[in-house]
Amino acid sequence: MDGIEVRKTLTKQGYHLVGSGAVKPCLWLNRSMRGGDQCYKHHFYGISSHRCVQMTPTLACNQLCLHCWRPIDDPVPGLKPAEPTEHLDGILKEQQRILSGYKGAGTTDQGRLKEAREPKHVAISLMGEPTLYPYLQELVDLISKRGMTSFVVSNGTNPDVLARLKPTQLYLSLNAPDEETYRRISQPQGDFWPRVCESLAVLRDHSCRSVVRMTIARGLNMGPPEEFARLLETAEPDFVEVKAYMHLGRSRARLSRDAMPEHAEVLDYAKRLGEEMGYDFSTDVPLSRVALLSSGRIPRSLGL
Repeated sequence: MDGIEVRKTLTKQGYHLVGSGAVKPCLWLNRSMRGGDQCYKHHFYGISSHRCVQMTPTLACNQLCLHCWRPIDDPVPGLKPAEPTEHLDGILKEQQRILSGYKGAGTTDQGRLKEAREPKHVAISLMGEPTLYPYLQELVDLISKRGMTSFVVSNGTNPDVLARLKPTQLYLSLNAPDEETYRRISQPQGDFWPRVCESLAVLRDHSCRSVVRMTIARGLNMGPPEEFARLLETAEPDFVEVKAYMHLGRSRARLSRDAMPEHAEVLDYAKRLGEEMGYDFSTDVPLSRVALLSSGRIPRSLGL
């Protein structure tokens, strides 16, 4: 697809394009605005879904993970990165536009709508690899200056960028315990495994809250948990999230529905991993098929 067709596709799917990135209302924002349940970030870390801005500063990625649901595989032509203030202002403006659609709906929780108009958290995790945005450090600092917290989710291919960031919580997505499995699952566009390993060491020495997030899929990466445990010793993260692959989006062309583990499998794998690492099983969200392990070093809730 050319640039125009890609933009049409993204817009149709609810993406509001801003600069080289986008903001998008997620399923959990919609549920929370109607007084319903909230996403795993609420259950794990106390983040209110209706006060969370789900965004990305770039739609580009340097991997093509088999399990990735994002609606495009190739870079979107013609998108240029905006400087941090312009980008954040544009993202927050589009978020307000998204919220305006709830004003007259009879199912809207008006109290939550009022709160949502004053967002407290920015999740830099919508799609793409955020470290490819040239002003990520400045963007994260600006979010903090405006009184909001931030989660940055990275694939670990740019450890130098991660080392400079100061988000509220830094995530590293780790979907393989070794280089061979990494190349098969993540299909990197370069020799990135040494960088991923370096990023794990960056996580260990970082001053912010740290999380390693593992997406597990049958037939792909659900081997002995001790293989992941040995690698995670390098990072010593505060938390580990073990999440089931979900048969959604573009991943359906690469993996079968059988690759999606049941929540019971996620729990079993997480608990065995926790035993290997010496981490406590903290909590889980069955609907999202995700479990949380904790090092016990810091409280998990931010109370937002």
